Parts: sequence; structure tokens; C-alpha cells
Amino acid sequence: MPTRHEPSSHDAPLTDDAPLTDDTSPTADRTAPPAPVVVPDLVAALREDLAAAVYTVDRVQEVLGERAAAALWREQPLPADLATRDEPDPVAVLVRCFVLGRPVPTATLQATLPRTGIAGLLALRLVTHPDGDDATAVATSDLRPYGDEEHTWWVSSDLSEIALGGALPTDHVLGVGGASTTLASWTPRPQVERALDLGTGCGVQALHLAGHTAYPVVATDLSGRALEHALFTAALNDVPLHLRRGSLLEPVAGERFDLVVSNPPFVITPRSADVPVYEYRDGGVAGDALVADLVRGIGEHLNPGGIAQLLANWELAEGEDWRERVGRWLDGTGLDAWVVQREVQDVAEYAETWARDGGHRPGTARFDALYAAWLRDFDARGVAAVGFGVVTLQRPVGERDPWRDMDEVRTPVASPMGPTVLAGLRARTWLAEHTEDELLDVPWQVADDVTEERVGRPGAPDPQVIQLRQGGGLRRVVRLDTLGAGFVGACDGELTARQLCAGLAVLTGSEVADVQQALVPLVRDLVKDGLLR
Repeated sequence: MPTRHEPSSHDAPLTDDAPLTDDTSPTADRTAPPAPVVVPDLVAALREDLAAAVYTVDRVQEVLGERAAAALWREQPLPADLATRDEPDPVAVLVRCFVLGRPVPTATLQATLPRTGIAGLLALRLVTHPDGDDATAVATSDLRPYGDEEHTWWVSSDLSEIALGGALPTDHVLGVGGASTTLASWTPRPQVERALDLGTGCGVQALHLAGHTAYPVVATDLSGRALEHALFTAALNDVPLHLRRGSLLEPVAGERFDLVVSNPPFVITPRSADVPVYEYRDGGVAGDALVADLVRGIGEHLNPGGIAQLLANWELAEGEDWRERVGRWLDGTGLDAWVVQREVQDVAEYAETWARDGGHRPGTARFDALYAAWLRDFDARGVAAVGFGVVTLQRPVGERDPWRDMDEVRTPVASPMGPTVLAGLRARTWLAEHTEDELLDVPWQVADDVTEERVGRPGAPDPQVIQLRQGGGLRRVVRLDTLGAGFVGACDGELTARQLCAGLAVLTGSEVADVQQALVPLVRDLVKDGLLR
């Protein structure tokens, strides 16, 4: 178990009484609107107003309808615009104002948020009057509901591309997106003493971490604007955070944590003056070096048994095995590692994705210039494809060789994946710390979500294919031979693996040692991903 680690003296939480220092103030050349500010009484009033309006994910879905909600997730605002136009429902008003960025009558917004009032929204820097028109209000920040199975939160970020109607400013603070929800889903959630959200952005991961951390979450970011939004998000949800500004691990030098979560700026971007550097996605270095360095250095900030959960991109040359490339990042770290590659894009597809990101449209000269810059950059370094995946790292508790597991899973998986990741870490660690004899002395049992499939020709006495199918987790499919099927079919938690091997040896007329040698690799494989427990 990790030892208790008291917060350091510079962990003072940022509140209205402890404002952001010059170190975390926005830069002078900022092009996005000012981020909201925390005024405690007004934030408390806004929290009450949003709760009273039932501004939740489910209510937004209900008010918009399935079609409009799905279109909005695809960044197509028209169906949501139509669904909220002249609609008096408070949720419709809030979506129209803070998600779509449409002007709303001041009187309507006042009635929707009566405790805060239009004066409070102006003081919080959440809205402004366009062109001095007091009768109309326009949002300056995106404010929308977000949640999991147990929580409803509200998240502050910069207005999205659909609200701005054009390309994003380079200091844009991203809201809840696909990467952030992926990371939240895959993060294991044991109860821990100290947790770190590295590159917090608007604070989404910190909200999740706060629910299973003894001390306030430490959240860092290089962007002062991001910290301002994270501060407002935390205050609005009454979640204490310790915010620090700095690059990657610099703000936590000399400190260790039990859980580190990071959605780093992993996008591989050409280092060219013609390509804008978006703070939320670009780390300012060539290729995948930023994530590689993070993987190599993060072990110094983990307590024994501590876990780090990251998203990453990695470059791949023609014919290069992604396991070898990522494996080189891990060499010498002393960390256990479970890496799952979820997607691979060729360089043209990757270039299209990120040239379009930020509001640049295909068919325009600007889009074509960015697209070409990406292709030139990849060609110059011999990159043929880019992989995307989830990296789970663990610092061993004692002295032992670290284990490493590199999986490729491009098919759908369970959601949330966090429980599976935590169980997988524990299973792999158990396997690393126990001998083959100890493995054989366990009475294994088939997990409840595992089914067996047998496929064969009609009328044939024996099946041609026997396979296990996992209903949850990674949803693995494992093909078995007759011996493996007989073993798994008898795993009911009563007899040990050694006893089952002895029985199968008798039935097949084989030596017990030969049966054990054949089945131990299968057992290990099924145990690590939870098919046997």
C-alpha cells in the first residue's frame, strides 16, 4: 500500500481569496474572450440555478431529441438550433445560449437563472451584451452539463467552433470531447491518497478524480486560460483543486502520486511557421517525442503501486511494429506497462483530421496548405501511419522485473473500461508475482460474462471451432482446442487447475506434465483479461 503523503506547502487551493498569480494570468496576445472569474456568492447562485433548471445531460437529450443531440455531437448545430428556437424550456434556453452561442433575450436569460441574474452573469464574465444592446445577451464561454453514473457536473470551456462560426483561436480551451471521454472511461478508479491531472484543460478529469481521492486533486496545465476555466469548473461543482501552471511534470518536481491521469497534447504537428500551434493539442516538439518523454519520466512521480493512465499517438514507419516503437519508450523505466492500440490512421487520413480540426474546411486554400504541411512533415521523417492508444503504467511495489503487455483492440469495448483496467492490472501483477505452481494451485472460475460458442458442419459429430466470447471488458474472443475447452468447461471454482490437469491427463491418456505445459499459457492468458477469475 502507498504511504500517506501529505500535501506540500505550495498546494494551497485557488479560490476567490487566492487569485491566480501573474504566473497563471492569460497572455497579452490572447485572442479568445476572457475566461470566467470566480465570485463565490455568484458561483453558488449559478449552481442553484442550474440545478433548479435541471440542466443535465439527460434533460438536454430529452429537450433536443435524439436526432438533434446526435447531430450536435457531430458538430452539426442546425437541428439543435431549430429545436431550441423560441422554446421557453429553461434547458433549451441554456443550450441555445451557452452551447450554440446564439443571442438570447436578456429577459429570458434573467428568468431562466433568477438567482444569478443577468448582472451576475456579466460579473462572472459568462455573457456580454453584443454591441451594447442591453436587451440581448451572448455567451462568452461554453457551459454545459457533463456526468457519469453517479454525478452531474457543469463544465466551463471556450465557445466551440459551432458557436464561433469559424476557426478557433490558438489559445482555445477545449471542452468535453472524444479524447476526454475516452480517457475518463479507461481510467481505473481505486481509492487513493493523492492524484494528479496532468494537462487538465477545462478540468474534466479532475472532476472524476475528486470522487476517489483523499486529498484535493493537483491539476496542472501550461495554459493560463485553461487553469482559469478549470478553476471556474471546480468552483461551480464545489470541488477543491490545487492548480499549478507549468509544462508537463515541471510543476510537480519531487512529488509522487498514487494515480496520474493525462490527456497530453499528443497531436503530431509539423513544426512550421505556417501551421498554427493550438495549446490544447500541440506540445511544441517534433513527432511523438512529447509523449515518449512523458512515459519515460512519469515513473519518478508514482508511489509504489501507483498508476498512470495516458492517451497517446505514436509514429510508425512503413512496416514498423508499433509494439517495438512504444516498447522502446518503456525500456529502462522499471514500470509495468499495459498498452492498447485502438486505432491506426495512414498519414493522409491523420493530416485530414487535424488540418480540419479548429475550423478549417476542406476545399479552402488554408485547409490545403495545412494538409500539405502535414504530408511534407511525415514524408521528411519517413512516417507511414500514426497509431492511437491507451497507455497504462504502474510502479511495482517491490523488487521484481516489470511486466509488459501490448494489445491491439480496434473493436468496441465495454464502457466504462476503468473497472476492467484495474482488474487487469491486478491480475497481471498477480501473475508476475506468482510461480507456475502457485497458478496451478488456484481453483479458477469462468467469469459470469463469458460464453462458449461451438461451430461445426450440420450432422458432424465434433465442432470445427470452439471459442470463448467475453461479454464485457475488452470483449475478447479466444479460440480453444479440445483440451482447452475441456479445462475451461470444468473451471467452476471447486477444483484447482492442478487437479483439473490431472483429470484431463487420465481422460486423454497423456502425461500430467504435458497437459500442464499445454494449459498453463492458456490459463495465464485467460486470467489476465478476466475470463478466468
